[in-house]
Amino acid sequence: MKNMKFPGIKAAVILCAGLFLSTTVTAQDKEQKKIEAATTVLSDFSKMKESIPSELLAITEGIIVVPKLINAGFVIGGKHGKGVAMVKKADGSWSNPVFVTITGGSVGAQIGVQAVDLILVFKNSKSLTDIKKSSFTLGGDLSVAAGPVGRSSTANTDYKLEAEVYSYSRSKGLFAGITLNGASLAVDAQANTNFYGEDMTANTIFNASASSAAAVKTLKSTLVGMKK
Repeated sequence: MKNMKFPGIKAAVILCAGLFLSTTVTAQDKEQKKIEAATTVLSDFSKMKESIPSELLAITEGIIVVPKLINAGFVIGGKHGKGVAMVKKADGSWSNPVFVTITGGSVGAQIGVQAVDLILVFKNSKSLTDIKKSSFTLGGDLSVAAGPVGRSSTANTDYKLEAEVYSYSRSKGLFAGITLNGASLAVDAQANTNFYGEDMTANTIFNASASSAAAVKTLKSTLVGMKK
């Protein structure tokens, strides 16, 4: 019995291992594409005539980028999207991205389905580092306001005094704007595991050494370039 061979079992083990590796790589590729999409959103925003004021970017300590947030509704609207969150470290550099989700609803006279690119600007990094594995509600746990625009203009803005989070969206479709009050932000633990290869808390990722992934490096450099 000791010398018996089981080629069928061996082949099955190899096949299963191959399928597992393939699934892992596919999942990681999916998250990498999300990072690349977030980079594109930041790049596109920086090219707009009216964009996020440089003064606000200079004091920003956290940011969330959600490409293609789905906003749908017929009187009662709903929204759902996945994106990345980053915080500014003590040395002024940006952290590795943490994958997050945003879900929520709003009530109003709205009809249609629309995908919008969303950027949330946080004045305080603690708002994001406190998220951990739980979630928080915009407009509830944190005050949120439509962000001021105009590259270098501070006219008609209150970002130094009141709101903790400012929202920016680039949209095409039937909605005139986007309402975020009541939307819930949460850590996407599975996406983080897929990309980083292990289960890590948001704080661990925020405080980790800089990722060597090319997509992450490009994301960070694009974000830094926005305030120039």
